[in-house]
Parts: sequence; structure tokens; C-alpha cells
Amino acid sequence: MDLRCIYEYIAFSLLAPKAAGKQTRRIMDEVAKLNQMPFRYQLYEKEPWQSKGLRVLPIDNYLVFYMPVESQKTAAVIRIMYGGRNIEEQLNRAEVANYNEKALD
Repeated sequence: MDLRCIYEYIAFSLLAPKAAGKQTRRIMDEVAKLNQMPFRYQLYEKEPWQSKGLRVLPIDNYLVFYMPVESQKTAAVIRIMYGGRNIEEQLNRAEVANYNEKALD
């Protein structure tokens, strides 16, 4: 959902469909690499998300919030959003505090 909204905003609001395609492709390519080393990016610095293991991958002006899933050697993407948004409010809406590895199994 987040990725589609990013694409639609760039393509239709900014009237830049080629840029929208390139941006979403860059995000998808970087997210795909998380399966190789899901712990490579830093923990998000604020609680309660830090203690839950939420990590953040910056890509251009966007942030990918994800949680490594050790048992599956992968990462679960929680949200992808523009870095200028109210991040705490958006994360609260995603109910990240309720995510844990057992829920992702």
C-alpha cells in the first residue's frame, strides 16, 4: 500500500510517471537486499519500537521500517514512508508495537 501511494503521488500529483517508476524500483531493489543481511541497518532510536527490534533503511527521501525475522532469514516490512512525515504518528497507526517474530511466523 505504501509503495503504491508513493508511486501515485509522484506520477499523478507531481506529474512525473517515469520518476515514479524509477523511485519505486529503487525502493523495491533495496528492500529485496534485506534478505541477505537484515541486521545491517540501525535500530529505530525511539521507544517502544527500538526494544521491539524495528530497523530503518533510508532510500533517497524515503524510510523503510522493517523487522528482521531470524527464523526465516528475511525481513518483514512494516511501513515505507516519506522521511518528512510525522514518523511516530505513522508508526503508531501501523501498530508496530504489536509486531513480534511469533506473529510473523
